[in-house]
Amino acid sequence: MVARGRPTPQPNDTERPAFKDRAPEDYANPQANPFVVSHRTFGRPLLPASDAWTFRGKWPEEFGREAPLWLEIGCGNGFFLKDVAVRHPEVNLLGIEIRYKRTVLCARKLKEAGVETARIARYHAAYLDDLFVEGALDRLFVNHPDPWPKERHEKNRLISRWFLEDVVRYLKPGGVFQLKSDFPPNVERVEALLDHDGEGNDAPRLPLEITGYSDNIARDGAPWPDDVMTNYQKKMGIRGKRVLGIELKRLETPSS
Repeated sequence: MVARGRPTPQPNDTERPAFKDRAPEDYANPQANPFVVSHRTFGRPLLPASDAWTFRGKWPEEFGREAPLWLEIGCGNGFFLKDVAVRHPEVNLLGIEIRYKRTVLCARKLKEAGVETARIARYHAAYLDDLFVEGALDRLFVNHPDPWPKERHEKNRLISRWFLEDVVRYLKPGGVFQLKSDFPPNVERVEALLDHDGEGNDAPRLPLEITGYSDNIARDGAPWPDDVMTNYQKKMGIRGKRVLGIELKRLETPSS
């Protein structure tokens, strides 16, 4: 059953992806955005959507080794993804980003840094079913998701009940979800969504435990060790705006 508020359906079909990726020939003028073509021809570490979904359940084959799998959703221009990869060569790191240009910028940073343990894929965050089997991830990062501040834009918000259900589905027990945002409601609403549907209605308690929280990372530090600063953190610091952070751990069963 589709989770309430999810912007896209999730069919139970592992033979083909649910995410409908458009090929260059599907655009009236693909050269209007040259990255539509170049992101497909870049090569590793960039995976176009048509390749990425084929590694569902077999990411070790793509990375050439068995290792913990970490995921960043919404990589932007790739500063955080590259820095995590450099700092943690012991893990397999995957980033997903929907914008063509940003996937290329991410891939360039990884190549320039000589990183071989990370990939960037063009994919939509609402279609994680295409990419992962249950319990595939050891760690999940989301940094500065779009705020969509108006109530009528609720369906566009990534930080939602349906997304937290995905976090539960794809993190293995003991796995960690870390969220940073310069838009306070993105972080502040997480606790309520653990046992509500986002519209004030009770919902089954999700097996996630809040293990760290900061309403001002610049002042108090991140609520986890070994923090990797995002490009947005630097920009917000210059502007004098606070960045919030929250960490949750995937439990075996719902917390009381």
